[in-house]
Amino acid sequence: MPEQPRLASDAPADPAALLAVALEAARAAAAVIREATPRVRDIVWTEKRATDFVSEVDLGAEQAIFSVVRRTLPHASFLSEETAATIEPERQRTGTVFVIDPLDGTTNFLHGYPEYAVSIGVLVNGVLAAGVVLDVPADECFTATAGGGATLNGVPIHVSGITNPQRALFGTGFPFVRHEEIAPYLTQLGRVMAGASGVRRAGAAALDLASVACGRFEGFWEIRLSPWDIAAGLLIVREAGGIATTLDGAECPVARTGIVAGSGAMHAWLLRTVNGG
Repeated sequence: MPEQPRLASDAPADPAALLAVALEAARAAAAVIREATPRVRDIVWTEKRATDFVSEVDLGAEQAIFSVVRRTLPHASFLSEETAATIEPERQRTGTVFVIDPLDGTTNFLHGYPEYAVSIGVLVNGVLAAGVVLDVPADECFTATAGGGATLNGVPIHVSGITNPQRALFGTGFPFVRHEEIAPYLTQLGRVMAGASGVRRAGAAALDLASVACGRFEGFWEIRLSPWDIAAGLLIVREAGGIATTLDGAECPVARTGIVAGSGAMHAWLLRTVNGG
């Protein structure tokens, strides 16, 4: 494949061009992950903190993303989970920033549970312009560009049309780092379970948001996520016709935050329910 030309740092922000870079980067990361899958039982884990792990595969996938982006967009910045390549909040609002999780669902991957993905969201002057969530085991690629809609493997997708919560399936994420969040979360879970058809927790927020976007879930909520967990998924949900807010109903930022996402009708119901309304 011929090498992509570099994109000038002062060129107009073209969401389609940014998506092409993010797609190439996601596929490069997925190749690293797939190469390691047959030897997953031999991979050494490192604890970032209790119950939160990183491996050589996460780091290798991250480096693959860096390589692609730096070749084509040398002036772009990164906000990335694994190397904690943090940038000041004001820099997130200027220029092009790739917000990446090279392996969302690391614990799943390390156990051979097939629910993990590469997630890349692209901010331009603080606004989401493009996003990719690549489900590695299923080889499903969810994409979106600002104003351009959302797709699954190139086919347009839309959020669910179900409006009755008793027929709705919701995704969620458990608190696994801050134990003080378990009790309030269980209260939320009980309320949703009492009014919905079902609740699922698979352990990869990027894929949960993608499932909302394509109508597999009517909604999704979690008490606390990081920017790299949600950047791509936020745009994909919104471009598929969905809504994503914080737990208090404000527009969800690309930041460390709680999230409630869903179709219009189911987002409203889920937001009320998790808040006890």
